[in-house]
Amino acid sequence: MINDGESVNDPVLTEAELPPKRWRMDVNPPVFFISAGLILAFAIYGAVFSEHAAALFTKVQAFIVADFGWFYIAVVAGFLLFVIFLMVSRYGDIRLGPDDSEPDYSYVSWLAMLFSAGMGIGLVFFGVAEPVLHYSNPPVGEGGTLDSARQAMVLTFVHWGIHAWAIYVVLGLALAYFAFRRGLPLTIRSALYPLIGRKIDGPIGHAIDIFAVIGTMFGVATSLGLGVMQVNAGLADLFGAPISVYVQLVLIVVITLLATGSVFLGLDKGIKRLSELNITLAIGLLLFVLVAGSTVFLLQAYVQNIGAYLGAVVQRTFRLYAYEPNPWLGSWTLFYWGWWIAWSPFVGMFIARISRGRTIREFISTVLIVPVLFTFAWMTVFGNTGIEMDMAGVAPIAQVVNSDVSLALFEVLGHLPWSTITSAVATLLVITFFVTSADSGALVMDMITSGAAENSPVWQRMFWSLAAGGVASVLLVAGGLEALQTAAIASALPFAVVMIFICYGLLRALQTEGVASAVDFASIPPAPLDPEMRWTQRLRAITHSARRDEISEFLKGPAREALEKVSRELEERGLVPQIEESEGYLGLVVPHGESGDFRYDLRSKSYLTPEFTWASPRKPSDDTKKHYRAMASSSEGEHSHDVTGYSQSQLIHDLLNRYAHFRRVSFLT
Repeated sequence: MINDGESVNDPVLTEAELPPKRWRMDVNPPVFFISAGLILAFAIYGAVFSEHAAALFTKVQAFIVADFGWFYIAVVAGFLLFVIFLMVSRYGDIRLGPDDSEPDYSYVSWLAMLFSAGMGIGLVFFGVAEPVLHYSNPPVGEGGTLDSARQAMVLTFVHWGIHAWAIYVVLGLALAYFAFRRGLPLTIRSALYPLIGRKIDGPIGHAIDIFAVIGTMFGVATSLGLGVMQVNAGLADLFGAPISVYVQLVLIVVITLLATGSVFLGLDKGIKRLSELNITLAIGLLLFVLVAGSTVFLLQAYVQNIGAYLGAVVQRTFRLYAYEPNPWLGSWTLFYWGWWIAWSPFVGMFIARISRGRTIREFISTVLIVPVLFTFAWMTVFGNTGIEMDMAGVAPIAQVVNSDVSLALFEVLGHLPWSTITSAVATLLVITFFVTSADSGALVMDMITSGAAENSPVWQRMFWSLAAGGVASVLLVAGGLEALQTAAIASALPFAVVMIFICYGLLRALQTEGVASAVDFASIPPAPLDPEMRWTQRLRAITHSARRDEISEFLKGPAREALEKVSRELEERGLVPQIEESEGYLGLVVPHGESGDFRYDLRSKSYLTPEFTWASPRKPSDDTKKHYRAMASSSEGEHSHDVTGYSQSQLIHDLLNRYAHFRRVSFLT
């Protein structure tokens, strides 16, 4: 890995000694350069040979639908059952991070980023269009009827419901678990560690990450294309701007620059704030249509649609039209299943990145239920409003949708009060979703190609943001966007196989941890009492409210000496231990090849000093209301325990007890 900055073993460099930031790189060369080269080759192929590419990808898509449709249906159903099992099992209590870790983001900010990065721009684009298309052209039966209207909402819910988010959960959960719980890089390859061990750092791991980058790039570029089409339609509705490829190119340039600016600001200042703006605008537009439209009917429809969906979800999950072949399945359901799988590296990586500190049960239940309920509300309000307008003869919504899907939303808003204002809000919403998708996609691609570097140069993230805009522009000019979208869907077939192995690897890792937590750790003896320590000294160590500097001295003094003694003994036995140290942290790492690394970590952790007041702030700004403890944990995943005041002998015994457990579990598995 190329890294011209500071490393763990290098001397600390001053700002003046660091290399110029414009030349600094922090990438995994095979993944970065091969991914960039293949993306460039695909873009040139789609631009120069667009007709040939379209024909080729259409044939590939037809082949997959005809011969592997059953596989898509079965594997997506399997993913859904798998995540539900994890949610209700004993593994649900495991935290995505150390046992004492806390979520990085508030619940509201977390939900906003989940929604915006997952499906935001798609909901705006298809919110009216898809229900109306199913209503006017149902898979079975006559279109334009009450029955087709009811069926349209069920079909839409199936495509945008728990199946899609279950796919995202599989990859996001695996990545978050292995990165934050097991200390592996936050990249796709890490999810296969239980199966191939350290081979994830070789050609197999490179290939998996390259494939994820390419799928993410084409997914983001396709969304950018859909987004500018709808922004163009909004500007045409507001200002009479022409709908053309040239206008869309200008829009891509402008909005890509906005996305690049968001990337420059980073996750907290850029994506987080845009996501919160997205959810605010989306809820505002949703409530307006709900109030301005047939409010009671839409509320009734929302409840009834959910009930109809729950009643049909099992049948629809496995519906293949085997006895009545129907091309509708390939055009819609299989298209969506392939599209969600192709997008899973992007969305899974992103939701993993923002979900550190959550429990598995909290992660699955929230990701699987909360965004889905909002999605159903959105589809009901906009979809049922469009269908109602068409059935009542208020507006020819079905005709407009069949002629130009991007105009559907603005056609509905045009027949409600304050249409100019709401169309402007809708256009702004598409733009903000556009920017969020582009910058979060750039963040994910940079993380994959840099080997999950935490502080990679800003220019790398900006590069991927600009590249996504460039690919979308080339495809729009060449007319190859649809062909490349089909290619991304086709690429979901091999990645679905990879995801099956990811599920198996995750379950295997959780079973090992579950057994250890439930049985083995109960048998680990506590550190023996130090005969030289009087009971009064031990009581003082337990009850004393230590200051930060006291814990710091403990880590730098007795704790450091204890780890150094163990390290020297391990070196004499042919091992290569490493001591890691930073402010408030001390750790010992012992590599064991394919069995992984044993870690013993000591951290200074703050706690609120108990008070008998009615209410006190959760996180006071000063240290006067805090006390500190030295908390120990290991790579074995047990709960962290207090070692404040331990002697060197006690620390060594505590470390060796966990190291013995690590070796026993490694040999057994």
